[in-house]
Amino acid sequence: MVNLKINNLPISVDDGTTILDAAKIAGIKIPTLCYLKELNEIAACRVCVVEVEGVHRLVTSCNNVVSEGMEVHTNTAKVREARKTNVELILSQHHTNCPSCVRSGNCQLQTVANSLDLVTDRYKNEPFFKEWPSEFPLIRDSSKCIKCMRCIQICDVIQGMNIWDVANTGSRTTVDVSGNRKITETNCTLCGQCITHCPTGALQERDDVSKIFAMNGILNNKDLITVVQVAPAVRAAWGEEFGLSQEFANEKRLVAALKNMGFDYVFDTNFSADLTIMEEGMEFIHKMEEGKEQGYPLFTSCCPAWVSFMKSRYPDMVPYLSTAKSPQQMFGAITKTYFAEKIGVSPDKIRCISVMPCVAKKAESDLPFINAVKEGKDVDVVLTTREICRMIQFDQIDVTKLPEMDFDSPLGTGSGAAVIFGVTGGVMEAALRTCYAVLMGKNPDMDTFQIVRGQKGWKEAEFTLGDKTLKLAVASGLSNAASLMEAIQLGKASYDFVEVMACPGGCAGGGGQPIHDNMEMAGERSESLYLYDEKNPLRFSHENKDVKMLYDEFLKEPNSHLAHELLHTNHRIV
Repeated sequence: MVNLKINNLPISVDDGTTILDAAKIAGIKIPTLCYLKELNEIAACRVCVVEVEGVHRLVTSCNNVVSEGMEVHTNTAKVREARKTNVELILSQHHTNCPSCVRSGNCQLQTVANSLDLVTDRYKNEPFFKEWPSEFPLIRDSSKCIKCMRCIQICDVIQGMNIWDVANTGSRTTVDVSGNRKITETNCTLCGQCITHCPTGALQERDDVSKIFAMNGILNNKDLITVVQVAPAVRAAWGEEFGLSQEFANEKRLVAALKNMGFDYVFDTNFSADLTIMEEGMEFIHKMEEGKEQGYPLFTSCCPAWVSFMKSRYPDMVPYLSTAKSPQQMFGAITKTYFAEKIGVSPDKIRCISVMPCVAKKAESDLPFINAVKEGKDVDVVLTTREICRMIQFDQIDVTKLPEMDFDSPLGTGSGAAVIFGVTGGVMEAALRTCYAVLMGKNPDMDTFQIVRGQKGWKEAEFTLGDKTLKLAVASGLSNAASLMEAIQLGKASYDFVEVMACPGGCAGGGGQPIHDNMEMAGERSESLYLYDEKNPLRFSHENKDVKMLYDEFLKEPNSHLAHELLHTNHRIV
C-alpha cells in the first residue's frame, strides 16, 4: 500500500494506482475528457491535471501513479486556470451548436465546460468541417471532434478493425478514416462502439427519426399501417435516458409510449427471435445428423456486424454461417406476408419499423438480398434505442406517468429464451434449450446450459445430447471473434456450434444503446434480461403458441420451402 494525501485527506491505495483512481477512491472528482480506463490513458486533453507538491509543473492524473508521501491538490487556482485554458482551446476548434447537437445534455465536453465557469469566448472559434456521406449509417461530424483518440483505441484494441487513425500534423491534426480512405471504402462493420465511446457528438448514428415524424412521414400518413417491433435489449436500457429504474422502465411502458406516439401495432422482436431458434435450431440439428465430415462449425447469423466482419475477413468461412436471417429481418418478412394477410392489407400499405440496440441493423435492412417481399423493403426504418428515446422526448411524453400495456397479437408473444438474445451467449443457450427438447423428447432443466453465460470475451463449453458430445464456443467483441476464427482455421480449436456478437457483452452493450461516459453497462443490462427470462412463464422457443400458429397456418414446418423463401438468405451474395 502507498500512503498519500489528496486535498489534505490521508489515503492508502495499492501501489501502481493512478492519481485519478486514487482520487476516485477518496471520493474526489477530477474531470476527464480523453480518458478511457486501460484503453486511452494518453492525457491528450490535459483536463485531468493536478498539482503535486515538490513538482514545478502540473501533472496529468490519468497516467501518473501515486508514490509514498505524495501530496496532491486537485483544485488549486493554478489547476483551475490550466483546465479552463485547455478546455477553451478545445472549444475554439469545436462547433458549439449545443442546442441542436444530438449529445446536448449528455456530452462530456459540455459537462466539463459547464463546470469551469466559461462565460466568455477568449479564443476565435474555428471548427474544421469535412464532408461525410449523409446516407451512411454512421455519421462523423469533424467539427465536433476533440482529437481525444478514443474512437481509434476502441476500434483498434477492442474491435480490431482499424477504421480510424490520426490524420495531418500540427494544428491541423485530427482523426479521420485510416489509410486516406473514404468510410464507404472500408470494411467498417457499423458495430457503433466508436459512437458509444465518443465524449461528444462527433460520432453518431444516421438520424432516421425524420422519416417517421416528417410532414409526409410514416406516422402522418393515414393511408399506411405502422408496425413497430422492439428488440430484446432495448427494454433493458431505454429508461436510462430518462433516469428511470429498469424495474419501472419495462417493456410494457415502452409499448405504452409507442402507442401514445401513434403506431398502429406494437410487436415484440422476441416473437421472431423464437422463430429464429426454430429455423436455426433445426439447421444445427441437420448439421449434427450429417456428422463431423461437414468440417467447420455452424456460425450464428443474428448479428449483422458479425456477418459483415466474416464476409470481409473470412470469406472462405461464409458458407458455414447459418442461412437464417436475423430476428429483425424475419419479423419484417412475416409482417408483410402472414400478418398482411391476417389483417387483409396489401404489403405496400404496411410500414415496418424496428427499434434496435444496434447501428448495423440500419445497413442490414438495406441489403437487397435480405428482402423477401416484392413491395419495397421488409423492414422500412431502423431506429436505435437512442433515437426512440428522442422521439419520446419530442412528443412531450411524461415517461413517469406511462401505464403498462401489453404487446399486440399475434406477433407479440416471446419466450424467456428469446429475451436473452440480447446477451452474449443468449442465442446459444436459447438454441440449445430447443435442440435438447427435439433430440431428447423433453425440456432440459433451466440451468443446464448456463455455463455459456458471462461477460468473458471467449467462452467454451461441452454438452452431451444423446450419443453426441457437442463442442461450443461463444465470443463477443470482434477482436475476440478474430482470435477464435484464427484458432479454428489453424486447427487449434474445433467446435460444432459458434455464437458471435460484435459488441462486447452482446446487444446489451450495442452501439445504439444509451451512452454513459466511462461506464460499460452491458453486464448490468444483461442481468436485467436474465431476470426477464426467469419471470417469463414461457421459457422455450418451441412452446411459443403464436410461433406454433404461424407454422400451422402459414409456414407448415421449420426449414420448409416457404420458410426458406422468407426466413433464410444466401450470405455469399455480395
